[in-house]
Amino acid sequence: MKKRANVFLWAGGILSGLMLCIIILGYFWTPYDPTAMDPKAKFCAPSLNHLLGTDNFGRDIFSRVVDGAGTSFFIALCVVAIGCLAGILIGSLCGYYGGLPDLILTRVCDSITAFPAFLLALVIVTVAGPGTENIILALGILFIPSFARIVRSEFARCRELNYIKSAKLMGAGGMRIMFRHILPNTFPVLLSAVTIGFNNAVLSEASMSFLGIGIQPPYASLGSMLSDSQSFLHSAPWYALGTGGAIVLLILGFSLLSEGLQLKGQR
Repeated sequence: MKKRANVFLWAGGILSGLMLCIIILGYFWTPYDPTAMDPKAKFCAPSLNHLLGTDNFGRDIFSRVVDGAGTSFFIALCVVAIGCLAGILIGSLCGYYGGLPDLILTRVCDSITAFPAFLLALVIVTVAGPGTENIILALGILFIPSFARIVRSEFARCRELNYIKSAKLMGAGGMRIMFRHILPNTFPVLLSAVTIGFNNAVLSEASMSFLGIGIQPPYASLGSMLSDSQSFLHSAPWYALGTGGAIVLLILGFSLLSEGLQLKGQR
């Protein structure tokens, strides 16, 4: 079990680190301008000049993939941050104090999760309008209940342990007990939830852009690029392969990390 967990962690760490390095590099430099069109270079096959070829507007696919992956990573990071921070606050209060606040906040979370999350996100973005900020806000709100449930269950479990009862007898306040003694013990479970949430956020953003209500042209998005590539699967298969491959690699790295962390926690 330990050896298998280490293999997943190493593979996930290397793959995620490689993708992260490419994304960071893409913020400062790309071989070509991701939005620059060149009618003379339409549908160029992969070569040393264009590593992943060009699209139907003559744009360099590698540059657009790097730029789109950076956008997806930024959105997923913001979504997970909103969901995790708000979930920690709600879950810790509910799990530690219980009572009426627990009942009210739990029912609110249940109401949100009663609807299909992705469908609800589509409704919110459709009403508010496409754009990075609206996608982050919509997905961030929908990610709160999942994190809140995890934190609540861990706090409810830990509050009955002997070391927490000892801290109460020694006069420690509720906030000190929650965030100094209990919260650090939730990190292993929470870290695994963060990696899973990151993957879900990447897929949700890509799905929205694929349907045309996410990141809008001419800005690059892996989802919209994958949608555009459908029309050229036979004439320019590298368009779909390069874009789809980036999504797979981005998700695979964090999936391996999540699997490794879960195996570590089961030991």
